[in-house]
Amino acid sequence: MRWCRSHPWRASFALVLSTLLLLDQIFPPPIPREEPGMVVVARDGSPLRAWPDADGVWRFPVTPDKVSAKYLDALLTYEDRWFYWHPGVNPLALTRAAWQWLRHGEIVSGGSTLSMQVARALEPVPRSLSGKLKQIARALQLEMRLSKREILTLYLNHAPMGGIVEGVEMASRSYLGKSAHQLSAAEAALLVVLPQAPSRLRPDRHPARAQLYRDKVLKRMAQLRHWTQAEVDDALIEKVGANPPRLAWLAPLAAERLRQSVTRQKLKNTTTSGAQTIVQSTLDREVQTLLERMLADKVNQLPRFVSMAAMVMDSKTMEVLGYAGSADFADERRFNHVDMVRGIRSPGSTLKPFLYAMALDDGLVHSESLLADTPQSFSGYDPGNFQASFSGPVSVSEALQKSLNVPAVDLLDRIGASRFTARLSSAGLRLRLPNDASPNLSVILGGAGTSLEELVGAYRSLAMAGMAGAPRITPDAPVREARMMSAGAAFIIRNILETGGHPDQPFVEDGPSSPRLAWKTGTSYGFRDAWAVGVSGSYTLGVWVGRPDGTPNPGFFGANIAAPLLQQIALALPRSHDYLRTQPVEVGSAQICWPLGTAIDKTAPEHCHVKRSAWILKNTIPPTLPDRLRARGLLETIWIDPKTQLRTLPACDAQARQKEVARWPALLEAWLTPQRQQELGVSAWSADCLQAGVAGGIKLMGLNSGSRLRATPGKSSVLVTLDAVGGSGRHYWLLDGQQTENANGKKRQSFTIDSPGAHHITVIDSLGHVDSVRFTLDKK
Repeated sequence: MRWCRSHPWRASFALVLSTLLLLDQIFPPPIPREEPGMVVVARDGSPLRAWPDADGVWRFPVTPDKVSAKYLDALLTYEDRWFYWHPGVNPLALTRAAWQWLRHGEIVSGGSTLSMQVARALEPVPRSLSGKLKQIARALQLEMRLSKREILTLYLNHAPMGGIVEGVEMASRSYLGKSAHQLSAAEAALLVVLPQAPSRLRPDRHPARAQLYRDKVLKRMAQLRHWTQAEVDDALIEKVGANPPRLAWLAPLAAERLRQSVTRQKLKNTTTSGAQTIVQSTLDREVQTLLERMLADKVNQLPRFVSMAAMVMDSKTMEVLGYAGSADFADERRFNHVDMVRGIRSPGSTLKPFLYAMALDDGLVHSESLLADTPQSFSGYDPGNFQASFSGPVSVSEALQKSLNVPAVDLLDRIGASRFTARLSSAGLRLRLPNDASPNLSVILGGAGTSLEELVGAYRSLAMAGMAGAPRITPDAPVREARMMSAGAAFIIRNILETGGHPDQPFVEDGPSSPRLAWKTGTSYGFRDAWAVGVSGSYTLGVWVGRPDGTPNPGFFGANIAAPLLQQIALALPRSHDYLRTQPVEVGSAQICWPLGTAIDKTAPEHCHVKRSAWILKNTIPPTLPDRLRARGLLETIWIDPKTQLRTLPACDAQARQKEVARWPALLEAWLTPQRQQELGVSAWSADCLQAGVAGGIKLMGLNSGSRLRATPGKSSVLVTLDAVGGSGRHYWLLDGQQTENANGKKRQSFTIDSPGAHHITVIDSLGHVDSVRFTLDKK
């Protein structure tokens, strides 16, 4: 008290200062602390989808280093040249504004600094003397708490730009369709002056007035020699014009997924500026646009309640490049808000490649091992095929390509359903079963649930040496991969799905511009879900079509609905190189005797009726499973192959015939249907033996007319093997109209083709029946 009486002026100053500091604590400036809005951006930083903040305002957060240098130069020069020097208030500017107010009786210029404009943007006040004083006080409070860069950042994100648009970045994208980092001199000047009167200077509503004020900024920049006169003259030529602010959404369901994830888990990959959160995604804007456009083109061909989903992933990085969770986000009838990338549905036959890979790794089969597609019962479970018919004896490659059910169930029965589902689960493909249910043989035909996202991650193993991986939708999402199969099995399965799985066959392509695509379809029970998943180049991609509510769609199956869309997407994606495309050292090829499955050099010639080339692992050639050769005597006497004519069975007595048929009734009787007997010219079972008949006419099998062939790597020629079905007597073969020197009269003939271009092969039997096939050998 004595000091106060001795130093009254100092005491008064201390009292005022203490009061101001107390008031500052009691009434702090309204620095944004509200619930933030959010913007999800693509890998290049462009916005995909935005949500307003708690006040319903649209902003796109930005920092000074992400804004055009021309804009910052014009802003600081035109609005506040002394920004980095004053304490929030410029006394000279305020004095000039006060003099103009006294002289004209109204506010001519506000004398506001950027700090004061930020204060007004955060807490609007009336344009009056009391309002100006409050604005000054708030500006000083901001300067006490924040750095100049932080205050400038607040201005960049909160400056009013007309309507619900705030901030230079959102204004630039809304009105000009570009990032604020790309602004020209004229565009920068326009956005500098817009906050002075956002409603009256909106370029979409008042372009002439906006251009008049923009030109004032440009001329000031030339007058103060910040920009050259030539540069300003060029900018003055540009006309002001803009579209009304609109936000076109891309990947809306992927963005919603990230928004929910950030809200719940506060992911580390977010950066906050002001009251807005930016969420970085891995989505590629070009791929995403392509995906959504292709689904939009397809959706009008589907029934009204059917939706679609698609995903494209980079196989190496596991980054999701395209994500479409529904067919049309604007169509509520198609359950637009249901994200079917994550929906749990029956996968149909899409799990079969993993089963065959497991059988390869277990040494049960090679690519040409014999399997039986015949009516069979597995402890009361009687699987059938989608086509409601059976193919009889088939190879592993044929069974997988044709997606036959019985061979798959047979293999799963040997491997074990629990072991199979555990392998899938450990690799990230978790099968959902009903409560208290255990894995059974039906899982290979879709008797469990999974998602498109997990299927895409699993199919990645075909492109990355057997390693499956979890798709990553954010750049810093953890890298999770696990082994699904060996590198060798992955190579063989991909080869089967892509080219048929024949090591000695040339590549057959649909056209010179078509990408190589290894794919598999699936259809769930009752036509509820249609799938197609595969790998092409550096991409792993998948498609789902169906109704999210699970209602059946008769006639909708993977091959006719999902597969064409998958192929169109693969064709439209940017061209890329395969990862890990080289043949693993553990993969080899071998000539085997079919159906025994044994190597040619270890099989007696009289038992090797049909020779085939097979993919093998680690030089191991497993023989055909024993119970698949129960009728070995019959098969060695006459071997039935869909691509060859039946051989004539030597005379035998009825007792011997009945004994052999009894040992293999299902296989032969299922394969020798009346229709197939008629097609192949095979007579019905007689009292003595099965006799080969002769069908009228002749048909070449083994290659379709119009095919394009390409030699396998390291070879300059291709080997074409054809079978003549039907016909009688001696057969004569011609290549390009010339009879071949080795035409031996047999019904199977092989040709070595080494000259690129068009070719045709013709066969003629002794009765004059003729058939031809035309094809093209492409240059390497």
